[in-house]
Amino acid sequence: MADAKVIPFDEDRPRRRMPRRVRAVAAPEPVVEPPAAPERPAAVPGDSWDRKVAGGLAFLRRRITGEYEVDDFGYDKELTDQVLMSLMRPLYEKYFRVEVRGIENIPAEGGALIVANHSGTLPLDGLMLQVAVHDHHPAERHLRLLAADLVFMLPVVNELARKAGHTLACAEDAQRLLEAGELVGVMPEGFKGIGKPFGDRYKLQRFGRGGFVSTALRAGTPIVPCSIVGAEEIYPMVGNAKTLARLLGIPYFPITPTFPWLGPLGALPLPTKWTIQFGEPIPTEGYAAEAAEDPMLMFNLTDQVREQIQHTLYKLLVQRRSVFF
Repeated sequence: MADAKVIPFDEDRPRRRMPRRVRAVAAPEPVVEPPAAPERPAAVPGDSWDRKVAGGLAFLRRRITGEYEVDDFGYDKELTDQVLMSLMRPLYEKYFRVEVRGIENIPAEGGALIVANHSGTLPLDGLMLQVAVHDHHPAERHLRLLAADLVFMLPVVNELARKAGHTLACAEDAQRLLEAGELVGVMPEGFKGIGKPFGDRYKLQRFGRGGFVSTALRAGTPIVPCSIVGAEEIYPMVGNAKTLARLLGIPYFPITPTFPWLGPLGALPLPTKWTIQFGEPIPTEGYAAEAAEDPMLMFNLTDQVREQIQHTLYKLLVQRRSVFF
């Protein structure tokens, strides 16, 4: 029990005010100072740890008893916020030291389609993009990434991707999420971007036939171009063992200066310095309903998004001091 505080009767105790008498000449009223705000109790050492432990135990209890919610796509918000984001955050903050620009271009609410370049041999850029949106947006919005079929064919990875909010890269799923007011992320280059040789770094590959534009038009949501610098150098891909890739059933088998020569150690990404910049949104709500079927419009909007991303990439590269700093 804390020591009692002794209060002198004649000094610090507030005096009772006597009722005023009516006089011919009104005397000025005494100035009454507002009572001081109560002091906050001092933090008890270990109190924060107690709360963390209690929160962790409550989290485990909900996982064991099944008292948690997932949406129709398998997205588990609680697991993502408390576990998956916490695992990715050290890589984001300490290893790649990601700098985020233009986060204000992402709407505070409602659906939006974020279109980004894809690179790095392994899709770490998508995960870092997810952390960037959640940790830097004032509303702490969650990004729902559209992933390739291969992601959902791999054991363990399949389940984690679903829990983190990723879904199959198809127009139907993307439109459902956008119409529900979600942020959806897409990287139209696909394996062509992530598996390109190091000599073609920061040169955008083909963006497909504009399916992402058609989806945004149908949902009436803005398109936010996004440029990522730094991911190209984490695994400098100097070769591709195509025969081995066909045997393993994967799009490519990367050969880098460290992999496979150094074994598992060669799979460690280089600690490059990243910059993620979100460009000004491209609105889509002003188009007619049949605009999503216009191939010329699809081509023009797709080219506009691609050119904006490419221009920003070149601009960021000129401003960059070093790959690692």
